[in-house]
Amino acid sequence: MSYRSCLRAHLFAGIALLALPAVAQAAPAAGAVAEPAAPAAEPAAAPDDQSPLGDIVVTATRRETNLQKTPIAINVLSTVALQDRHVQSLYDLADGAVPSLRVATFEARQSALTVGIRGIVPLDANQPAREQGVGIYVDGVYLGRQHGLNAALFDVERIEVLKGPQGTLFGRNTEGGALNIVTKTPSGEFEGRVRAGIGNYGAYNGELHLDLPAYENFSVKLDGIVQYQGPTTKNPLAGQTGWNYFDRRGARASVRWAPIEGLTDDFSYDYGIDKNSPFYSQLLNYNPNKCVAGTQAASPNCKLPGTVYTTLTGTVKPLLPGVVVNGDSRMKVADIGVPQQPSVDQTHGFTNILKYKLSPEIELRSITAWRGVDATQWDNSGGAHRVPVVTYPALGTVSTTCTAAAPCAFSRYSLADLRQRQFSQEFQAVGSVDAFDYVAGLYYFNEHVSDDAATPNSNGIVAVTNTAGQVTGYRYVILDPCTGSGGFGSQPGCRSIDRASAVVSKSYAAYGQVTWNMTDALHLTAGGRYTHDKKEGELLFSRNINYRTNTAAATRNGYAPLDKSWDRFNPMVTLAYDATHDLHFYAKYATGYRAGGASSRTSNYQAFDPEDVKSYEVGMKSDFWDHRARFNLAGYIMDRKDSQVDISSIQVTSTGSFNNLVTINAPGITKIRGIEADLTVSPVEGLTLNASYAYTYTRIPPVLITNSVTTGGVTSSTQAYQNFYIVFTPRNAASGSIDYSVPVGSDNQLRFHLDGNYAQATQAFDQFATKNDASFIVNGRLALANILLGEGKQMLTVALWGRNLFNEQYVYRRDPSNSLPGAPTTSVSSGSINNVLGDYGNFNAPRTFGVEALVNF
Repeated sequence: MSYRSCLRAHLFAGIALLALPAVAQAAPAAGAVAEPAAPAAEPAAAPDDQSPLGDIVVTATRRETNLQKTPIAINVLSTVALQDRHVQSLYDLADGAVPSLRVATFEARQSALTVGIRGIVPLDANQPAREQGVGIYVDGVYLGRQHGLNAALFDVERIEVLKGPQGTLFGRNTEGGALNIVTKTPSGEFEGRVRAGIGNYGAYNGELHLDLPAYENFSVKLDGIVQYQGPTTKNPLAGQTGWNYFDRRGARASVRWAPIEGLTDDFSYDYGIDKNSPFYSQLLNYNPNKCVAGTQAASPNCKLPGTVYTTLTGTVKPLLPGVVVNGDSRMKVADIGVPQQPSVDQTHGFTNILKYKLSPEIELRSITAWRGVDATQWDNSGGAHRVPVVTYPALGTVSTTCTAAAPCAFSRYSLADLRQRQFSQEFQAVGSVDAFDYVAGLYYFNEHVSDDAATPNSNGIVAVTNTAGQVTGYRYVILDPCTGSGGFGSQPGCRSIDRASAVVSKSYAAYGQVTWNMTDALHLTAGGRYTHDKKEGELLFSRNINYRTNTAAATRNGYAPLDKSWDRFNPMVTLAYDATHDLHFYAKYATGYRAGGASSRTSNYQAFDPEDVKSYEVGMKSDFWDHRARFNLAGYIMDRKDSQVDISSIQVTSTGSFNNLVTINAPGITKIRGIEADLTVSPVEGLTLNASYAYTYTRIPPVLITNSVTTGGVTSSTQAYQNFYIVFTPRNAASGSIDYSVPVGSDNQLRFHLDGNYAQATQAFDQFATKNDASFIVNGRLALANILLGEGKQMLTVALWGRNLFNEQYVYRRDPSNSLPGAPTTSVSSGSINNVLGDYGNFNAPRTFGVEALVNF
């Protein structure tokens, strides 16, 4: 066993032993890791007359309730938990802080995130006409796109992870759950915080949060954020950006108006800009499936799922000179320098939340929001590790290819622009009448999205020859950014447009939920939401063909615009029983729904239908050991009908390589089963232990796939069953943490935090059986807190933090599409291996660490 493996084993053993006294009194855990909400300053130890584990307030039912008495499986990440893990953006939660919450980049890009809960994880929800399966909310406002989600987090009070369908009370597409981000509102008192820090890779961060004193019933809060990290993989090409770089800036202004008792109006405006580059895509192996031309039987592993090949044609080409194959460790320097500039995400918008307590029985609310995202993508992370694969002349041969006048092009520069604008309006009535608690509401959502994409080649290889014309070596060149890739390039105005589309989505909903408190111990909740969704979409370009002007080509490709609507009624019933003041049980039936759409990555703008989920859940929440321990457990069964799954292939063209992605509805019932457990223990004053576990079983029934090829007017077809998988969802995942606080002197505290997060290997793609690596990430923080700087509230906290302390290296995304035969083009029984190269993938972020100071005043 290696030294690093020993450290890991001892860390997990230590966490297990520390938790043993509590485990002896309770079964293993599942359900909701919950950390108490905390003030801005470093928390002091709880006084002796208070319970060690404080109450946690959540708004999962659209009203403030105690987490333990809320019959929903919820995880809560407090201000302190986010601070201890040095969480600066949502992607930092990819380490597994909440085992059933999965966060990953789309492709290698930090500019678009894939977010999943309980196995509801759409791979490519960044398409304009496709929806997420997990709703992301900021202060009750639904965010329609994955783009911009990785912007800097403002002054967050807590993040609630609501698991399972939440369609009754939360807006759109929450069949897997909801991520509810709650920010801090103006206090009306003069106070503030300043945070500044530095770290490795040239990192620095700064925050300013300022509350101004109330004036004429108005309170103002100002927030500003700066986050920077240099690239963790260097780009050898001078003057070009490296990989895994980010530079975020953001500002927000919030105003609270409270003219009379019972009436508050909160208005906020925010703007953020996130400049970033993707994670580096390494070539993990070379021709791993031993593909050779001839019969399929001679290369049994060289098989594209869903096909029935009898023959393999073409040649697996040698690697380009200097290309490094490395599937074991994260590369610090890329093997070939390529043009790379930062992607830029700009997010902006306003929110207005009006609340009026009309009477003791009813509060009226209005949530109005307008938001926009502008994303510009530049992704050249693959270099020579992705198609097209270049045929270059061998040394000593006489060749007229790959010349200085016509270099052999490679390195797919994936470019895209997205513009999104959304408006939402929600009206709510929340209150209680006698034994009944109720919520009722109306919801409207209007979204306009447009995008375009291009994938030119950026680099070329040139054969160096002697006077006799013989090849003596090679050199790499950068192609002209306007004309170098088949007459096109990467610069705006010079691109061959792979695809462009525009979509308008509208959603109307009415919902209601009532809880009947039949007795002090028995509570019955019933609710439902009626939703009407409508989408109108148009494919403007496909493979550089303007569909508006070249209608004949559009017709030949089978194109039809998207004009569809769907109606759903999603009910929910929950029966909750309070066995004692500290022991609660519930059983819940809920349904969820995700709207249909169309894939702009297909030449016919192929449409797909909605998917529907039924969920059955039972849970227990408990406090024991004189409120020194908390144990929550949940088990669920979800059946998903018409699952939206993706079939992806790379099609090489003269101007680049087109990513063709077809979304279909898998027939039958997709099964998702799971258990979640969470345990929090405070055995002695100042010490808190957390352990969390999630088991998730998923299975999509095999799908009969038809492949058709038309040659000379004759169409031939074959059929084969293909397995599909749910991505980025480990079968087993666990997280544990230790928090210890000890007084130092009369006022100061020394705070220690350590967490370890494990996830079993996950699937990388819907259609491939290839898996990513298992992971184990450890984070830590050591802080000296509450150092008095003078009279009043002035306090200083200094801290050392580290993420991925053991520098764990694992492939979080593995793409086998480069190592398998191409999709059928000329014959349904043969596949080409001309573009077989190898699996490529992305390693996780390396160890990062730093020091920071926080001043409260």
